[in-house]
Amino acid sequence: MNLYRSARAVAGASGDDAIDWRSAADAAKAATDPGSLALESGEREAYARDVRDARAAVRTVSGVEFDVPETVEIQNRHHWIDANVATFERVMSTLETHTGAFPGVARTINTGTMTVLLSFLGRNVLGQYDPLLLADAPANDHALYFVRPNILNAAEKLDVDADRFRRWIAFHEVTHAAEFGAAPWLSDHLETRMEEGIATLSKGSFDREAFRDLDAAMTVVEGYAELLMDHAFDEEYEDLRRKLDERRQGRGPLQKLFRRLLGLGLKERQYERGKNFFEHVVAVRDLETASLVWEGPEYLPSHDELDAPGSWVRRVDRR
Repeated sequence: MNLYRSARAVAGASGDDAIDWRSAADAAKAATDPGSLALESGEREAYARDVRDARAAVRTVSGVEFDVPETVEIQNRHHWIDANVATFERVMSTLETHTGAFPGVARTINTGTMTVLLSFLGRNVLGQYDPLLLADAPANDHALYFVRPNILNAAEKLDVDADRFRRWIAFHEVTHAAEFGAAPWLSDHLETRMEEGIATLSKGSFDREAFRDLDAAMTVVEGYAELLMDHAFDEEYEDLRRKLDERRQGRGPLQKLFRRLLGLGLKERQYERGKNFFEHVVAVRDLETASLVWEGPEYLPSHDELDAPGSWVRRVDRR
């Protein structure tokens, strides 16, 4: 880690945009230990086996035919930053219309802020299914990343078996591949709602309905993934979830602030809210009924229906 090189990259931010993304990526990598990619014998095959096993198990319990991404990468932290910076740039582009009276100063501040966020995420992301939302890529393109140094570090701090922990991460990310495979329309739906919400923010207003719809859709994505995990993972994992939750609760004030700024607390709420929704649907009906959410955008539960799953069941019964 080289803080001087990181600061120099931020200070040298240039260009016409509100954020110098190349400088932000360079500075984030300078401030972040990349971690080791010295794979042990058989480790690469173990990752591949976990992904294959997860695909077979999730296909069986969900009844959904899908393929895992052609791009499956074992990354270090620097690789993750490079893989995600283009998507961050695309997401933020509609907010980059004004840099204020002192554009050079604003650009440096914005670049520094993004550097801190990229570095924080690069040190904490374990695995990622990336449907390449808001990226210039074919509609069916997607990728699966495993950040090996973070997985090993988390397993050590949680005092859990690293192989079992890695397998759990693989299953969770493959459930997301199943969702996007079951719903080819999902990427466009999420992208549209995100663009609508961000576009209004760039004009100084707030599209509450767009963000409510986006939150509801992401709650479905996270909740259904948890549902599939309950049925597909080949051993108990409640202890892993509990230890992760305890670790989050024990974070320092600065880490908690970053998590709030990044919406990671919101994601955890989406897990719980979505899981509760689908548990109710399966209890009163079955997994096949729960999977109707992927029939089309009109089958997604509304923000209110997520807290009243019986209303959603009655609505889809009438279709």
